[in-house]
Amino acid sequence: MGTPHAIAAPRGASRSRAWLGLVLLVVGLAGHLLAARAMGGSRIAYGHHTFGFFLILAVTGGIVAATGWRYWRRRRDVMLLVIGAIQAFFGVVVYLSQLGVIRLR
Repeated sequence: MGTPHAIAAPRGASRSRAWLGLVLLVVGLAGHLLAARAMGGSRIAYGHHTFGFFLILAVTGGIVAATGWRYWRRRRDVMLLVIGAIQAFFGVVVYLSQLGVIRLR
């Protein structure tokens, strides 16, 4: 008689983590868009910040997805939550740095 490799999370908790991950992704994108607006709102600023958001998403998302595939194979909600938290962090940092609240250099 073997034990399962992972304990299944309740369905409600899984959905909550997935929704929170999506909300954090939106917060990250909003941070980039607000930073572009703070730069003057030019088309180039929005393009650069949108590209930066998707570049960060591709790099960190790839790393988290590869790690998740290895360790959390059945926990896509956790992977989405981690990716969303990373994006929200970078979005807020980019926005605050554009406002001059923090310095990145």
